Amino acid sequence: MKDALYFEVYNKEKKQLKCNLCPWYCIISEGKVGNCRIRKNIDGKLFSLTYDKFSSVSMDPIEKKPLYLFYPGSEILSLGTLGCNFHCQFCQNWEISQADFDEHYLKTVTSSDVIALAKQYHSIGVAYTYNEPLINYEWLKDTMSEAKEYGLKNVLVSNGYINEEPFYNIVENIDAANIDVKSFRDEFYKKYCGGKLAPVLRTVEILVKKKKHVEITNLIIPGLNDSDDEISDLVDWVWSLGEEIPLHFSRYFPCYKMTIKATPFPTLEKARKIALKKLKHVYLGNVMELEYNRTYCPQCKEILIERKGYHTEVTGLKDGHCKKCGYKIPTLQI
Repeated sequence: MKDALYFEVYNKEKKQLKCNLCPWYCIISEGKVGNCRIRKNIDGKLFSLTYDKFSSVSMDPIEKKPLYLFYPGSEILSLGTLGCNFHCQFCQNWEISQADFDEHYLKTVTSSDVIALAKQYHSIGVAYTYNEPLINYEWLKDTMSEAKEYGLKNVLVSNGYINEEPFYNIVENIDAANIDVKSFRDEFYKKYCGGKLAPVLRTVEILVKKKKHVEITNLIIPGLNDSDDEISDLVDWVWSLGEEIPLHFSRYFPCYKMTIKATPFPTLEKARKIALKKLKHVYLGNVMELEYNRTYCPQCKEILIERKGYHTEVTGLKDGHCKKCGYKIPTLQI
């Protein structure tokens, strides 16, 4: 356990605390946990239960995050623990994200362990992923700072649901992020995730403002967030932040509590077509068709990066420029 940051006494007599880390602002009674399941009130003080405790540790291709224009073809040490401040009915990692804290299922991984593992396996850095990493804020903050000192890249894979003050206090140590914008409608968030849209958008906007590498994922679910109007609104917002920001439309499959049939491929193609009217880099995830995972030159359409599953080959680039026409992708880090 670790003393938690960002809380205040809500009712001293009842020993109730108010957690200020994310927009839930949970009121947590003695012995209880917040909405995320891992921040607990113990004797009138808030603790993070998952500090140094992890369910998953692995070396992953950076493309799995997914990040397509951030050191393509590299591998990154990836860690996740338990809990989430959303309760998405379609969660693919629900076994850990919706699990109650149980130390018996977790392994101890300190910040120093992470640095040693990253060096041992020649990782470009550390990816905070699998469950929602921002709720494990104290460990994230400490480890990001230490990783930065050793020249490692910090990659955040997140739902973006955090308050501004705590996020501003870690954003300088973030090198890249993939933020999951699950829908561009507040009603969707309230009904299917248990949250609000605005804080997620604000997190992305802060990352862009701070000139961090940002990619966005949108899981398209038939009948829920796949209308032309909603896709267009999402694309317009991404475009307002930068036309070079990669947007990943991901195919939904039935999972956890949601039994709607899988996303038809034409729906994904339609979304991509809408997005390419304004954005330079649009990808389709959870599909087998190779052309939708390639990176093309926005100017001459030459293949710059070829992807077959998680095998990545940089074919058409030289010093970050298209070999054929010389176009430079400003958001590419390589």
